[in-house]
Amino acid sequence: MSSGRGAALLRPSGSSPRATFLELFFDLVFVFALTRVSKRLIDDIGAGELLVGIVHTLMLFLALWLVWSITTWVTSRYEPERSVIQFAVAGSMFGSLVMAVALPRAFEERALTFVVAYLAVMIGRPLLIATALRGHPRRQVPFRLAAWAAVGGVAWVAGALGPDDWRLALWALALVVDSAAALAGWPVPRLGPAPASGWRIEGEHLAERYQQIFLISLGETILVIGVSFSGTEYSYERAGAFTVAFLTTALLWRIYFHRAGHLLAEALRLARSPGRLGASATRTHLFIVLGVLATGVGYELVINHPFGRLDPAWLIFILGGPALFLLARARFEYEIFGRISAPRLVAVGVLAVAAAPLTAGSPMLALAVVAAVLAGVAVADALRSRGRPPEMSASPLGRGEAAGGTFPAAP
Repeated sequence: MSSGRGAALLRPSGSSPRATFLELFFDLVFVFALTRVSKRLIDDIGAGELLVGIVHTLMLFLALWLVWSITTWVTSRYEPERSVIQFAVAGSMFGSLVMAVALPRAFEERALTFVVAYLAVMIGRPLLIATALRGHPRRQVPFRLAAWAAVGGVAWVAGALGPDDWRLALWALALVVDSAAALAGWPVPRLGPAPASGWRIEGEHLAERYQQIFLISLGETILVIGVSFSGTEYSYERAGAFTVAFLTTALLWRIYFHRAGHLLAEALRLARSPGRLGASATRTHLFIVLGVLATGVGYELVINHPFGRLDPAWLIFILGGPALFLLARARFEYEIFGRISAPRLVAVGVLAVAAAPLTAGSPMLALAVVAAVLAGVAVADALRSRGRPPEMSASPLGRGEAAGGTFPAAP
């Protein structure tokens, strides 16, 4: 009987694949959280601590990403209209908000606040779901997640409470534990792993959530463009940088959604092991979002100093952000179509070659080169698809693998 009540928590076959209003509400926290990530990077540039700042901010972002991505898998695996799942999402939302508020000073005086909020989500959420599953055999999976989060939590708490000099190393260890556990499927003695790649999920829902987090990251760049331009003295030079920055964001949108961005849901639906493709897409979208966020930081630098002296370190964001996006988008092309995207790889090569000569130019020139390169990729995509019927997905991930074959049957 308890097993039957627990089974009611799982997504039924007729469940709507669309994201619920609560999930969209949850995403509003990440609109704010991503602005805090960008703000921290910009502050570190001004303080002259760029390398250390990038490492610190990347680690904090990865913690936020783990919260968002696991929440997304939870709502793709369990029925999001159930009260328990809604409570879990709302609790994750509050924890994420606390993390975002603490993020600008998370390596300083707000370290413990950030850690407590993170661990409350990563341990509390799976324990809640495991309790709601009662006697259902799948309750092992959330228990695994909670156990591994508790193991990593030792290093998180030690880093927050210990000497400041130890914080970076201890938190890096904690992130390694959390990330490695997810990659390995949260293995436990005797039972082995239960990798997400073998889970039965609502693929269309998962695809929509990835599209939404990408749009949220684009929205953050729009916010950066607007705030940067409205917060400075108006001039033709800044207006030009404002315009090119917006064009660059529009090109990022175009390049992402051209063909592959629209077909992820279909690819997940057709894959015999949709969990494997979904797990791969999770990692890909991590780098896509990172690339977009870095590009947004570059926008603020260019809009505030369009024709000033270009600090070579700024190219990490102005050129590096779009390059990272293109590399991740090339991987996404392979995940959906099983092919190498030559235009994207060529574009990355052009940006790499252009970096050295651009150090002698202005920030505006560097951004204009980025816009031109992205426009070239968009044109190449349009020419390739002109006059051809819409492509079908042909993902090589999970092809020919039965649900109960290579991966464990729906843990």
